[in-house]
Amino acid sequence: MSRRVYLDHNASTPVHPEVLAEMLPYFSERFGNPSSIHAFGREAREGLDGARERVAGYLRVSAPEIVFTSGGTESDNLAVKGLAWARGRGHLITSRIEHHAVLRACQALEGHGFDVTYVGVDEHGMVDPDEVRRAIRPDTIAVSVMHANSEIGTIQPIGEIGRLTRERGIPFHVDAVQTLGKIPFDVGALGIDVLSFSAHKIYGPKGVAGLYVRKGTKMVAVQHGGEHERRRRAGTENVAGIVGLGKAVEVRARDMAAEAGRLAALRDRLVDGLRKGVPEVRLSGHPVQRLPGTASLLFRHVESESLVLGLDLKGIAVSAGSACTSGNVEPSHVLVAMGVPLDWAMGAVRCSLGRSTTAGDIDYVVECAEPLVRKLRAALPVGAA
Repeated sequence: MSRRVYLDHNASTPVHPEVLAEMLPYFSERFGNPSSIHAFGREAREGLDGARERVAGYLRVSAPEIVFTSGGTESDNLAVKGLAWARGRGHLITSRIEHHAVLRACQALEGHGFDVTYVGVDEHGMVDPDEVRRAIRPDTIAVSVMHANSEIGTIQPIGEIGRLTRERGIPFHVDAVQTLGKIPFDVGALGIDVLSFSAHKIYGPKGVAGLYVRKGTKMVAVQHGGEHERRRRAGTENVAGIVGLGKAVEVRARDMAAEAGRLAALRDRLVDGLRKGVPEVRLSGHPVQRLPGTASLLFRHVESESLVLGLDLKGIAVSAGSACTSGNVEPSHVLVAMGVPLDWAMGAVRCSLGRSTTAGDIDYVVECAEPLVRKLRAALPVGAA
């Protein structure tokens, strides 16, 4: 294998060298428990508080509104369940294409007497704010809609939905795991009350994430223990990881604009190259309102896992959808919700670009994909296509 190309940045990113350098002291000399009042604890607390200030500053919110967690899944669960349990009973609204951390949290709540409406999306994977408006009931206690989908990259009309919820006094949760540090946004202007985000999608470490909870938003803890995170999330904080998250956010604030334009150009180069070289391939998701580095490609009459494995043999890493559902032989729940025909949906491959991606990488992927797709289609049983 002569070349390695990583196009799965929506699944995880390599830790940025500046982030790693910032974290290292907290694995060694600054190892104290941030809840301890002695000097070792105060050193750790200083790193924790500094990271909280960095994240809050980036989001233009106050530091006490930031809660640190162990990952995007925990952030989503704390948001959805915390909002619901704070109100006891009622009705929630979410979309059919949410991350499973939101969908399964909602399903769990249904088992405890809550009612949930799952609104659909159009052929581009876009939620219609009017459908959200029509779904709102007198007993609606929360709305949760992701900012952008990790599989197809479609950016949702969060501002319009936020206006609906703000007018009605309904808490609005947004899963921004795929957008924080990738596209600019203002939580206040968008009407967001609770926001989930994660470090390892933005060149930070795995195992650490966060939640913005607007002051005054009623939300209860779902993990019980000590007094950590203002009683919102018990457990000794992952100080080194949180320091890394704070630094990653700072680096993204500096680099985001320039990288977004570069990645959008490389994404278009990839899509155009594959369309020219490979018959019956199309881009899924919204053609304009999409993440700059995400290309969800549908190869008709090709099994996506076979394509992912074939590219892997060439040193190319892509995904058959969300990394959280890889190995599932069923079509993506996102593509099903969009109404994508089965012969296209089963050939879905996501390419997600990052700071290390070059034009040479893109050309190599295009060069390798065409003969591989031809080979896989030729191996289909007669009449299968």
